[in-house]
Amino acid sequence: MTEGGRRPHRLRMILISGGLALTLAAGGTAAYKFGLFSDIGDPVSFGKVQEKAGAAAELPPEVQMPTGPKASFIRTSRLPDGTQIGRTTLTGKKSGFTGDVWVWVPKEYDDPRYAKSGFPVLISLPGGRGYPTNYWGTGPGLGLQKAVSDGAKAGTSLPFILIMPVHNADTKHHFDASDIPGQPKMGTWMVEDIPDFTKANFRTFTSRDGWAFMGSSAGGFGAFKHVLKYPDRFKAAIASGVDIVPDSPLWQGNKQAMDADNPEKLAEKLIAAGGPDVYINFQIGTAETGRDKAEKFMNDFGKGPVHTSLQVIQDGEHNGKSYVRGMREGALEWISKVMKGPTPDPGVR
Repeated sequence: MTEGGRRPHRLRMILISGGLALTLAAGGTAAYKFGLFSDIGDPVSFGKVQEKAGAAAELPPEVQMPTGPKASFIRTSRLPDGTQIGRTTLTGKKSGFTGDVWVWVPKEYDDPRYAKSGFPVLISLPGGRGYPTNYWGTGPGLGLQKAVSDGAKAGTSLPFILIMPVHNADTKHHFDASDIPGQPKMGTWMVEDIPDFTKANFRTFTSRDGWAFMGSSAGGFGAFKHVLKYPDRFKAAIASGVDIVPDSPLWQGNKQAMDADNPEKLAEKLIAAGGPDVYINFQIGTAETGRDKAEKFMNDFGKGPVHTSLQVIQDGEHNGKSYVRGMREGALEWISKVMKGPTPDPGVR
């Protein structure tokens, strides 16, 4: 199988021919179940309505059309509502790191009514090693995309674009979403290269009101750390089952460097500066540890421009499915209230 899971045409034909008996025996459904007629791995594009809209009329000042160059995506999933997840490989111009990025856009993105509008971005970070995959993108069964779709339909969530990059540089180390001296620049990858990539390919907002993070475990640490460190670029974060302070052994005791990526130190600095305001929603399940640490951070630093809240997930465990349930139960609605959403064109029906 080639990179990205795409089957060569000849192999597809062999598989389809060999599966005819299976298809007939199962009423035609088995072939699709086993991927014989799958379009997974085919090229996919997003934003078919935007180029015409951008050329036809002046856009609101808060909307930024894709700057290019366009990335090449391959389809990795097709969801029941017709939306798709695509994957590309990105070499960050500022970090120098090369890794995969998965993307998903809501149905509204290709609705002509929103062709002149920007969309909010939720950069979604996984826990664990977070390399070479991001389980939010490779595992749509976790339900993140559907939670956003359902929330948008119900009016409780904004229709976020989900950007799902790898989170670490290899399978052996945690990099604390930071530029650890002498190591790959994973902090720069996340806060410079990923937003630049997003702006190159999608209609976004020019202000931080359209940019947020979410993440679980180590990804949750990165999510709320980035918001505290770069409040001029990002406004909010959903941080689930989160670490509170950097703890990678790669720091090798370099306290000065660690402090520059320590959420407690960053919160102190932001409070002393008096802003800008940031919003952090912690999610903790009752069947996992860590609630005491999140509550301590909230008690110590949840003041002034640092706004914090806690989503408690009853019987929730330290895993993606629990955290998506928490997002459905309140966290998505919470973050949607502080972020900017797309505006339909009243002249388009």
